[in-house]
Amino acid sequence: MNNFIEELRWRGMLQDMSPDIEEHLNKGMSSAYLGFDPTADSLHIGHLVGVMTLLHFQRAGHKPFALVGGATGMIGDPSFKSDERNLLDKATLDHNVACIKGQLGKFLDFETESKNKAALVNNYDWMSQFSFLEFIRDVGKHITVNYMMAKDSVKRRLEDGNGLSFTEFSYQLIQGYDFFHLWKNMNVSIQLGGSDQWGNILTGTELIRKMGRGNAYALTVPLITKADGTKFGKTESGSVWLDSEKTSPYAFYQFWLNVSDEDASKYIRIFTTLDQETVENLEKEHLQAPHLRILQKEIAKAVTTMVHSEKEYLMAIKASEILFGKSSTEDLAELDERTFLQVFEGVPLVEIDMEEFESIENVLELLSEKSKGLIFPSKGEGRKMILGGGVSINKQKITDPNAPLTFELLQHQYLLVQKGKKHYFIIQIKK
Repeated sequence: MNNFIEELRWRGMLQDMSPDIEEHLNKGMSSAYLGFDPTADSLHIGHLVGVMTLLHFQRAGHKPFALVGGATGMIGDPSFKSDERNLLDKATLDHNVACIKGQLGKFLDFETESKNKAALVNNYDWMSQFSFLEFIRDVGKHITVNYMMAKDSVKRRLEDGNGLSFTEFSYQLIQGYDFFHLWKNMNVSIQLGGSDQWGNILTGTELIRKMGRGNAYALTVPLITKADGTKFGKTESGSVWLDSEKTSPYAFYQFWLNVSDEDASKYIRIFTTLDQETVENLEKEHLQAPHLRILQKEIAKAVTTMVHSEKEYLMAIKASEILFGKSSTEDLAELDERTFLQVFEGVPLVEIDMEEFESIENVLELLSEKSKGLIFPSKGEGRKMILGGGVSINKQKITDPNAPLTFELLQHQYLLVQKGKKHYFIIQIKK
């Protein structure tokens, strides 16, 4: 059994913990839970820190519980948020919970026959059994308003002038009861979470002490930041999702490939399962040749393969080579349409009807007048660049302006034109 605390410590994934938790873990297999709010039908990379914490917990021989907050998702946690979250209906929440379950299965072993088999629970299953009067009578009486008001997340919202609804104020009490329920019924003795959850977790340990006369433990991991101060997990187009329909495997791979050197050294510890010796050796290699981006490539490989698959990872590499390196017509043809369009997102596109395309006599006509001047404004300019070897179609260099159009259409409808080293254009043949 590996030492879970030491594993988190060297990875930079340890923020705060209860004083006696190490002694508790050393006694044998323990159970811990970490919660996910199902506010969308996919997790994003901001959730990966929590997911990896559960993964390391299971790898250390302990039993992880992933709690999907079907009940708390209807309320919204006020921690570090300035506005109340939009409340979701039951049907939407059920859909989101089902999607998240599938994603967690890529990281946690729910199928093993071992005692530390991962479990997934939904707090709606027990919270929906409570009436309001029962909850405030049986649970609410154990926690004072003074105790709840002292929490940083509550004080911050009250001080900023926006106030706090009773719904949000009650969140910590409901989360605290989740911990008590899991402690009482499933022998869960530890709650894991981000550092912003410390107060809510302690509410749970307080309920366990008062309602169950028992002991429970808290452990939090740091909130992830970027070296330049911008928000982790955000790009110009929004969040980086684990769902391939929301963020393509290519875009996902590119996100990790483009992290800074400073962030890469931190992220390779947090987001991969590579051991300490391997990570430190990779850092030494990276320092000797930073331009090769060794750390970034290792992170991108590990996370893309884990979240998507090795096949999607290899497709992302092929796509990257097409855009930034040497590649062939065959490589281009192997891209599926989604990856092709993702790789060349934002590239100027011109549409030509199939009937008109079939009437075009040669390459020069296609790239000048038939492309509406987008690629070459005149035949003279086009002829000069083609003769100079500066034009390719589908990665095939064109040297004859009068060459016929014998190219095989990519995905049965596209031609990729490259002009010089950096300028790409797409011609879409519409049927």
